[in-house]
Amino acid sequence: MIAEFLRHLDLTRGASPHTLRAYEGDLTQLADYLSKQNVALEKASHLHLRGFFGVQAASLSAATRSRRLAAIKSFYKFLVRRKVIEVSPARRIKAPKLPQRLPRAVPIDETFALLEAPPDKHPLGVRDRAMLELAYGCGLRISELCGLDLGSVDRSAGIVRVLGKGNKERLVPVNGTALEALDVWLEKRPLIAKDKAPAALFLNYRGGRLGVRNTRRHLEKHALKAGITRHITPHQLRHSFATHLLAGGADIRSIQELLGHASLSTTQRYTAVSFEQLQEAYDKAHPHA
Repeated sequence: MIAEFLRHLDLTRGASPHTLRAYEGDLTQLADYLSKQNVALEKASHLHLRGFFGVQAASLSAATRSRRLAAIKSFYKFLVRRKVIEVSPARRIKAPKLPQRLPRAVPIDETFALLEAPPDKHPLGVRDRAMLELAYGCGLRISELCGLDLGSVDRSAGIVRVLGKGNKERLVPVNGTALEALDVWLEKRPLIAKDKAPAALFLNYRGGRLGVRNTRRHLEKHALKAGITRHITPHQLRHSFATHLLAGGADIRSIQELLGHASLSTTQRYTAVSFEQLQEAYDKAHPHA
């Protein structure tokens, strides 16, 4: 049943590989818990599920428990639609309250220092410069960045074709600085590409598609070189993209489209970030603050 549910998510809802792996782990843990009580998945009751979450409450964060509950609710709704069960035992379980965390943007001066950190003498350094310019210049998720192919960038139109969450495609403008860095990388790319190199835009040193884990590692290395001591993640470049656009006068709905957010409420977090920055500037500058 779990395998059938995951196939459904993959084929009909376009769930990402990360989501599929996470949901599979969540449901497998539930199945293991129930099997120790000699209860099948389709026979689980509301009390069984509450017991499962009660056991995990002390060891898991609220965010993990919330995602796990989402997986389980979705699974039992699937069983109801397939008429395996009549009513979902998870329908009355409430998600834990999550702390409201504002996105952490990288200051503009640190962002520029990071973009200039990769060495321009080595093909891999040229690749990293283009990669960082594109990530910040287009506000891409790390999975979107690593998923770009050679045909994803339309240089004449100045746009990048991005495949986002749920396999939803969007077009994002790309700035001239990022395009220049990309041109330099494309000149060096044949030095790394093998005879059967994939169509991936960014390659690893073996000639295969650059993965998410290595991209994070390269970013951390360049952040240290730029003198940034705090931890920097690829997603913070996406936050910086949105925060800097908002500070520069871009409207919130345009930023929503650029980021590929399904809900405006997700994008509105950045207005709170900008207000915090205004408040900080006020506290530093006003005589009575």
